[in-house]
Amino acid sequence: MRSILYLIAVVLIIGWLIGVFAYSVGGIIHVLLVLAIISFLIGVIRRGGD
Repeated sequence: MRSILYLIAVVLIIGWLIGVFAYSVGGIIHVLLVLAIISFLIGVIRRGGD
């Protein structure tokens, strides 16, 4: 019985770590997308002004 509880605890911890990692990667991807859009808009504005 103790080994089953240990196995469940390990699986839950691994799932939690994967969830935290996936969430942080998702946040980084969104930040990179926002930066790409801002840099694209700045480039368009600078070219339009010339």
